[in-house]
Amino acid sequence: MLYLRLFKESFFFAINALRNNKLRTFLSLIGVTVGIFSIIAVLAAVDSLDQSIKSQLSGIDKNTMYVTRFSFGPTEIPRWQRENFPQTGYDDFEFIKRNVSGVEACAFALFGSAQSIRYQDRTLENINTTPVSNEIYEIDNLKLFKGRFYNETESNIGASVIVLGYNLAENLFENEEPIGKIVRVYGRKLTVIGVLGKYGGLNMDSPDDKAFVPANFVRQFMNTGNNGIMTMIIIKPEKGIDIGAFEEVLRQKYRRYRGLKPDEIDNFFINKLSGFTDLIDGIISTMNMIGWVISGFSLLVGGFGVANIMFVSVKERTNLIGIQKAMGAKNRFILFQFLFEAVILAVIGGLIGLFLVWIGTLIGSSLAGDFEFVLSFKNMVLGFTVSSIIGLIAGILPANSAAKLDPVEAIRTGM
Repeated sequence: MLYLRLFKESFFFAINALRNNKLRTFLSLIGVTVGIFSIIAVLAAVDSLDQSIKSQLSGIDKNTMYVTRFSFGPTEIPRWQRENFPQTGYDDFEFIKRNVSGVEACAFALFGSAQSIRYQDRTLENINTTPVSNEIYEIDNLKLFKGRFYNETESNIGASVIVLGYNLAENLFENEEPIGKIVRVYGRKLTVIGVLGKYGGLNMDSPDDKAFVPANFVRQFMNTGNNGIMTMIIIKPEKGIDIGAFEEVLRQKYRRYRGLKPDEIDNFFINKLSGFTDLIDGIISTMNMIGWVISGFSLLVGGFGVANIMFVSVKERTNLIGIQKAMGAKNRFILFQFLFEAVILAVIGGLIGLFLVWIGTLIGSSLAGDFEFVLSFKNMVLGFTVSSIIGLIAGILPANSAAKLDPVEAIRTGM
């Protein structure tokens, strides 16, 4: 009960300090507010970005492998050597599809390039157009809004058909029915046979803004040799298979197909999506760390501000402290009184910072369209905890100096 009364009195002392010294208190709290706002805003933005990216990748098996002439991540192989690796061609794709067991689906893809898509008098520029075989529909777990995806026969013969992302179809055809319409891509006419469902989210590679065409259609007029457009083979292993053993079998069979000797290095890379997600996690962690470092300077300033106002508060209330001690107040009573006050002041600044972040997430989500900024409960607790710790650290010295005051000297100083 004693400490509850102490907390209550300290709370009112802090409130009175806020009321009686509005400008001074505002200037002291602004550092904590800005610091908490900076840290939680960065964490919320990074968490929202992480959530959006992973939601986009959630439908794709993390064991999916990408066989190509370059690595998705860092590698010890020199650049000059990697640039001389042979292309993963269509013959390689057919070999893997026929000879490697444990493959659920295997697709051949050309790296998409920005193309113009034209329908009548409407033209959309810089559209990510992906030439890929029909198996990508199963590998990426694509969903359709209307129409259909091109089948194996259309993929093999290189039929002049195209499947559009949701946003792409909406922008190109507006209120018209897209299925069966003729569009011009690569300077050639293609028939729209399907429109993908809406995915949403913030993703530069979102299917909403992509177009899919058969890889063999593009191979008819584009160079896919060693000096041509980059290609890759996408492999989805069967569920429940030993991924390590599967990858090793794939590597050995592909090495034999390419005629590599035992002492020669692989002239190809087997990239896995799980490694890509690990890379994303690493980037997210780095962004969080940078956010903490930058925001830490604001917190440091905020801590000094709280410490400053507490020293002033001790100075102003020296007489009162002397009277309290003369009436029997213990040192710990005085100590906790000022510590509680410092923590309360810092928490108020932290709560204001959290409120500003919450307002920012609402405004950001409304302006960003499909992208949603999220202020998680974890980050709210973190902000509250950090502000409390800042108040505790900033209040230790002033509270300790107040607790050690001699009652007679304190009363005389006050007079």
